[in-house]
Amino acid sequence: MSANPDPIGHSRPAMEERGTTPLPNALEFPVHDTRVLLRTRMLRGGAMLLLSTAFVSATNFLYNIAIARGLGAVGFGHATAIYTSLMLLSAVTLAFQLVCSKFVARNTDPSAQLAVYRSLLKRAWQIGLALGAAIAAASGSISQYLNLPNHHDIILLGVGTAIYIPLGARRGLLQGLCDFRRLALNFVLEVLVKFGGALLLLHYGLGVTGVIAAVLGSIAVAYDAAAPRTSVKPAPEPAIPASFREGMQAIVFFVGQVIIGNMDILLVKHYFPPDVAGLYAAVALVGRVVYMFSWSVVSSMFPVSAASVQRSASRDVMKSALGLVTGITWLFTLAAWLAPTSLWKLVLGAGFLGNSGQAPFSSWLGSYSAMTSIYSVAVVLVTYEMSRRIANATWIQLLFSAFLPIGIMVFHNSVQQVITVQLVLMLGLLLAVSVPFWLEMLSGHEESTAATWGRFTKIRQVSEQEVIAEFLKAEFYQREFDPYRESVSPVVFDGNIRDEGQNAIRKALLYRRRGRLWRELPDDTTWWEIELQSSDLARIRAFPRKQWRKFAEGDFHLVTMIDRIRSHINSSDRSWFSKKMRSVTADLQANSISNSVLLIGVDDRGPVTIIEGNHRMAAAMLSSAATVPQRFRFYCGLSPAMTTCCWYRTDLRSLTRYAHNTIRYLLRDRDYVVQRILRDEMYESGAR
Repeated sequence: MSANPDPIGHSRPAMEERGTTPLPNALEFPVHDTRVLLRTRMLRGGAMLLLSTAFVSATNFLYNIAIARGLGAVGFGHATAIYTSLMLLSAVTLAFQLVCSKFVARNTDPSAQLAVYRSLLKRAWQIGLALGAAIAAASGSISQYLNLPNHHDIILLGVGTAIYIPLGARRGLLQGLCDFRRLALNFVLEVLVKFGGALLLLHYGLGVTGVIAAVLGSIAVAYDAAAPRTSVKPAPEPAIPASFREGMQAIVFFVGQVIIGNMDILLVKHYFPPDVAGLYAAVALVGRVVYMFSWSVVSSMFPVSAASVQRSASRDVMKSALGLVTGITWLFTLAAWLAPTSLWKLVLGAGFLGNSGQAPFSSWLGSYSAMTSIYSVAVVLVTYEMSRRIANATWIQLLFSAFLPIGIMVFHNSVQQVITVQLVLMLGLLLAVSVPFWLEMLSGHEESTAATWGRFTKIRQVSEQEVIAEFLKAEFYQREFDPYRESVSPVVFDGNIRDEGQNAIRKALLYRRRGRLWRELPDDTTWWEIELQSSDLARIRAFPRKQWRKFAEGDFHLVTMIDRIRSHINSSDRSWFSKKMRSVTADLQANSISNSVLLIGVDDRGPVTIIEGNHRMAAAMLSSAATVPQRFRFYCGLSPAMTTCCWYRTDLRSLTRYAHNTIRYLLRDRDYVVQRILRDEMYESGAR
């Protein structure tokens, strides 16, 4: 019997030997075991990437010392400015890597994984060649702004860009497959070629041009070494194709990242003398070693979190990554603070540092490392959100990245002032991206038992028009519909869902009362008639608003609330809620109430929230929980973006979206809309 092939064409035993076994399926293991497996996968991959990062960082450190000694402060400033320009363009490279790794991880079929990779690689070459040509054409203007002696090195930068962007897609394939060994070796190979090539070309007197040519050669070698080794043919279409929306989110993230990580060097190069700019470049390059270490942990966390179907398990992966990054970054910062200036004079050379009183290298480095450490912790939270497809934090980062150059342009009287501006902004960024996590923990929406539920049964896919019709039947007794009840009751209760005119009437009537609710549902919501079992009751949550809050105590799952509801109703309480529940119970027993319940969720494995039928569900569970699945017809709207809906999850992001929609439709006359549609439909009926 042959072994099962993996996504690169190797056998399963070969995968296990190199540490790239498939991510565990949430249905094959208990929740605790799955969490342990995912954390182990992330920690092993992180350890491997940390080792390679340590080697790459040490080699880069020696590389920077070598070219700093070989070029001097002025030449080092020139070379760093050019290389930093390439790092600014790495936003596109890293976006391709992140998107490719995410969708390779989400697809389980080898041919589908290869199809995602091939599609993204083609786009990467198209964009890379276009950007490279644009840089070469603008080489004169770029070199003039950066105060460079010639524009030939910028042309080399354009060639490097054309290859560097497709390299992101190839590395994304390795990352998505959790082939951390090859990914780590690829980084090592790149830095060795860059270092060796720079030493060789400096020896022959090529100066800054030789250093940039060595960078170009290292990119080309790394691209060739990252090629997939497979005989598998790509599928015509992947099961889960890479979406334009998520590609844009990745670009937004990395645009913000490269601005935060590189714009300061370019601005210092512009505002300060060449020797000071060269010294600051050395501070930045040494200080960024801490970010390189933290990014190795993020790189292992991202595909593991993206592939996990259990939110609680992926949250544990994120917490482990957060702990590692926090520990690594602050240890490095402490070491930077304690390192004396004499150490850096010994390493870089006394001539490079000059007068230590005028150039307090250790003080600058300590402050810069603290700033980078804070940013590294924020990046863990942002990339975790991206892995779970809730990446609105990327826009927060982009906003702060826009403030960074503005702040430096205003405050640049000294290098220390430039670093302080960045430190304050990174503290603000960390606080801003942390808010949704604190709100989520306070809201009690933790999906800790999702894996024990399994999948619920989908009977058939239904149209939105059918769901609206069922929703309206349950709502039509409300007083808001008194002016229309007599004229449109046949359309509501006996209408035809294939009639577009009737559908328009029903939608307008529903929006008359429930427009604020319905508008929050994601545009890509698909509706299903589903079948629930008694074991599925544990996944059902009540509507997170109004009277349900006092029974929830932070947990809106009906099974945990039902005893508190029962005690309240059985008491002498005569509140509106108690009267409502007694009335609904009587209607259920008389079978004189709608039997449709509307639910929303992310997928068929996780929890679902009731948006219509809360009282009926609670009353049925009070009477006989075992008969609830047979008593109702269940409709469920599913969307991966349901986490942006405040009825499913209440956090800063979803509440902001709700506030925006509320303001947008605040002045709309809902009765006018209903009357206009009724009038138009009567006119068209008469014309027919």
